[in-house]
Amino acid sequence: LFAIGLTLGATAQTQAGSAQDAIIAALAAQAGGATFSAAKGKAFFEATRSGGKPATPSCSTCHTKNPRAMGKTRVGKLIQPMALSLTPDRFSDPAKVAKWFRRNCKSVLGRECSPTEKGNFLTYLTNL
Repeated sequence: LFAIGLTLGATAQTQAGSAQDAIIAALAAQAGGATFSAAKGKAFFEATRSGGKPATPSCSTCHTKNPRAMGKTRVGKLIQPMALSLTPDRFSDPAKVAKWFRRNCKSVLGRECSPTEKGNFLTYLTNL
């Protein structure tokens, strides 16, 4: 029974990884075949911005500076870690990915993120 649980867990994680890989591949196509950079994704995540809402000048405002840590919304709701190593199903639903990028990029940047920014960000989080 334990071995079956391990197999099922590994299968679920592989399926989530495949979904994330497909999202990153779609972003690369949107970005003209760009190759994404985890280092640029990390810099994007850590940067403080002035174009969005004053209450959310950076991703880490809600998600903390450590993507492996729990975050918290401005109203106190807990947010699961951004790192895929701790939340393997994160970024596996294309509709949710689009929704949250649209909402959070507008809040932090004052605009939607480019496909390259999204791809770099996801590449960073998949490497944690």
